[in-house]
Amino acid sequence: MPWGEIKDTAAERRMFQRRTLVMLGVAVLLLGVLIGRMYQLQVTEHDTYRTLSDKNRVQVQSVPPTRGLIYDRNGVLLAENRPVFSVTLVPERVAGMDATLEKLQQLLSISEEDLDRFRRRLREPRRPYQELPLRYDLTEGEIARLAVHRHELPGVEVAAELVRYYPHGELTAHALGYVGRINRQELQRIDPVNYAGSNYIGKTGIEAFYEEVLHGKVGYQHVETNARGRTLRVLERQNPVPGEDLQLHLDIRLQQLAHELLDGRRGAIVAIDPNTGGLLALASVPGFDANLFVTGIGVQAYRELRDSHDKPLFNRALGGQYPPASTVKPMMAIAALDSGVIGRHETIWDPGYFQLTKGGHRYRDWKRGGHGWVDLIKAVAESCDTYFYDVAVRMGVDVIHEYLDQFGFGRNDALDVRGARSGLLPSPDWKRGAHSQPWYPGDTVNMGIGQGFMLATPLQLATATAVIANDGVWRQPRLLKDVVGDTPLDEVLPKATRDNVILKNPDDWNFVTKSMIEVMHGRRGSARRASVGASYTMAGKSGTAQVFSLGQDEEYNAEEIEERLRDHALFVGFAPVVDPQIVVSVIIENGGGGSSAAAPVVRALFDAWLEGFADEETGAELAAAGSAGESSG
Repeated sequence: MPWGEIKDTAAERRMFQRRTLVMLGVAVLLLGVLIGRMYQLQVTEHDTYRTLSDKNRVQVQSVPPTRGLIYDRNGVLLAENRPVFSVTLVPERVAGMDATLEKLQQLLSISEEDLDRFRRRLREPRRPYQELPLRYDLTEGEIARLAVHRHELPGVEVAAELVRYYPHGELTAHALGYVGRINRQELQRIDPVNYAGSNYIGKTGIEAFYEEVLHGKVGYQHVETNARGRTLRVLERQNPVPGEDLQLHLDIRLQQLAHELLDGRRGAIVAIDPNTGGLLALASVPGFDANLFVTGIGVQAYRELRDSHDKPLFNRALGGQYPPASTVKPMMAIAALDSGVIGRHETIWDPGYFQLTKGGHRYRDWKRGGHGWVDLIKAVAESCDTYFYDVAVRMGVDVIHEYLDQFGFGRNDALDVRGARSGLLPSPDWKRGAHSQPWYPGDTVNMGIGQGFMLATPLQLATATAVIANDGVWRQPRLLKDVVGDTPLDEVLPKATRDNVILKNPDDWNFVTKSMIEVMHGRRGSARRASVGASYTMAGKSGTAQVFSLGQDEEYNAEEIEERLRDHALFVGFAPVVDPQIVVSVIIENGGGGSSAAAPVVRALFDAWLEGFADEETGAELAAAGSAGESSG
């Protein structure tokens, strides 16, 4: 058969052309789809994919504000921020946490305590991509080693941050408080936006009370990163607003002198400016170094502080509740005069004891032979217990409660002092609720000399004494003097809540002040030795608080009693009498008589404040040289 009859060339050509056209159509269609998709990606959805791309390349980082500084009344820095280099890890970027930690242990000195703290924080709720610190305060050598091995440690950074530092350490710990790492409970209540990037928050004291003012407002920055998440450059930045600086009424010179005068003895000193209520000194001894708590105190160090028999973490000035003893007698004198229970010159016979009923229990005076006939001036000057037993019973517990309440007992009247306790101003209702017992006349007798159920803090004693120094005008205690910034003080400082004490005869203030002058300058004043050589007139009242009760016929002998069972020594006073400039309260735990142990301390503080700090050693020597007084009250 001929070849032409088998092969149809024309038909094959037409088939090839049709196939070519189909393939060309398919190619054109695919190209159109590709172009359409490219248009969709590059034009229609440009913003969406650019944002997704930027998320891989650009990150928004929070920039924490710089915490405000704290100064004393003379501009001395009490709390500052210092740069510290630490090694941090971002868990989301760490390839293998265990291997990374093991590698870091080879490069740095990392204790088991540091590792335990880091793992605990790793388990706690936190913000995504938040840096978790592992070791603080790196040395230059450690920073260099980390830089050399940086490429082997993804997610590990050397971070520089400003950390709170207290230059005076133990001197200001109880007054200022301290900042610390934000914990789980705080994380749930703080503003997550404003605290983004912040690791520290005020824990106690002024640092906690004025946290909002000191913290400031967070900023942010857009940074470009590489594939490993390391920052290449800052693209945009919104600066944070730093916290406001605060100036306190506290005088660090007086604060230091207060610590020196206590000389390691357990106790507290509070000094107030009666014209403003400003706290000039707030000392509690023993204390602690607040810097230990900023970046996290070690378990062993904290255990030693917590378990110490001397309780250095306890703020005795604000939280210590003690029987006020005879320091409450000037307030009782005001109550007795104003209520009309006794006249200024009315006398009471003191045989050395007081009895509610003939042949009944004898409430003893500190002077076993008694003071004889006693009027109000002599009763305060010589601290006659029998006199105040008698007027207390005459007034009754309800009248006493009413007047002492006006002086701030049983209340926390501090405007900005966190941690201050209210003490205890007992009443019949309180005793029924607390002890399921009625109020007995003997309870009133004990209350008359500041013993029994009544408790007061050193801050309350200073505040009540300031009311007398001001002739009834209330100046509630506060630490903040001014805000060094744009925020007005009135917007920050809490408003005063107490009314002035108004007496029927305003001259009673001067009369009771005269009795307190007799304590210091009178011929038989219980603390007259503390005023020897003074160039100014001062007013005061000593107190000796029993730690345990003696039996009816027992005598107190300090030498035969365990040290921690000995009487507490107290003293309150103000100076000068005309236009008072300073009010001081002192408690020395188990210190003995208030006149012998505490009065010289008050005198030294008066001298320093009124005559200058040029020779601080003189004040310390004066306190150390305090001789035995004539009275235990």
